[in-house]
Amino acid sequence: MKQEILSRIQKKFPLVPKPFEVIAQELDLSEAEVLEILNNEKKENIIRQTSAIFDTKRLGYKSSLVAFKIAPELIDDAVEIINAHPGVSHNYERNHDFNIWFTMAVSPTSELGLDKTIEILAKMTKAEDYIMLPTLKLFKINVKLNTTGKDEKKEKVKKVIHTDIELTPLHYELIKRIQYDIEFVSEPFAKITKELDISYERFFEILQELQESGMMRRFASILNHRKAGFNANAMVVWDVNEEKGEAIGEKAAAFSAVSHCYLRPKYENWPYNLFTMVHGKTTEETNGIIEEMAKEIDSSAHMPLYSSREFKKVRIEYFTPNFEAWEKAHISVA
Repeated sequence: MKQEILSRIQKKFPLVPKPFEVIAQELDLSEAEVLEILNNEKKENIIRQTSAIFDTKRLGYKSSLVAFKIAPELIDDAVEIINAHPGVSHNYERNHDFNIWFTMAVSPTSELGLDKTIEILAKMTKAEDYIMLPTLKLFKINVKLNTTGKDEKKEKVKKVIHTDIELTPLHYELIKRIQYDIEFVSEPFAKITKELDISYERFFEILQELQESGMMRRFASILNHRKAGFNANAMVVWDVNEEKGEAIGEKAAAFSAVSHCYLRPKYENWPYNLFTMVHGKTTEETNGIIEEMAKEIDSSAHMPLYSSREFKKVRIEYFTPNFEAWEKAHISVA
């Protein structure tokens, strides 16, 4: 039953005043039983965070995947420098000459901009080389680990058409709050509605607006991959024909074990343009999934990049003064 609950909160978290009561009714449990299980999983660090998941770009931030080539003896110092930037949410060492891979975002009000920020970090870390790999086309971003073992190997990836909305001060205040981890209590959203002095009806109405606009991808729980038993997660890069990239990307995204799928630019020193994150419980399982994908994906070459070390994995904190503070402290390096 625990696995069913974990599957449920990853896929579609009930956006109602008492969400755990809804889950309990679906699984023929009591609300108290569901809360006890979830709080135990949180205590064991199986559940990393339960909150709104936002689209960085739709909120006005500029972002990119970045790979640095760092000399082995400089890695520890370089990682400390990179991780200190508030726009770095993920940072890993991977098995390649480009050995430090991180995601970087800069705020809508950034004076330095994305390119200059990366230049500064490259200079500070003494990177021998680096590549910037912004998203050209997003096919899928949806981390849902198959905790029950019942998920199909393929899934339909829905194309969503977003609406445009104008963010009001209330929208910003709500975003600032729902980006953080909720408590597993009977009414987890009560504290926010009281702070903002709004009704549940208005609260969920704004969440719906944010979701329809694409600014909020979804509200869900994210599991700690390794703690949940998924110990072999590979970033698989593919060299695909750019003219056929969209069709190939859609095919790759249909695999349930793929959580992220993007088209990114190629360079002379980097021929791979399709990126897929593949999750498995063992290296053998993950490699097997990659082999199955390779039979269906028309590519000149592909390469799995496994992470040897995880240096940072957090959510970006949106609309905070941290970005401005970092720029003020480092603008002299530019």
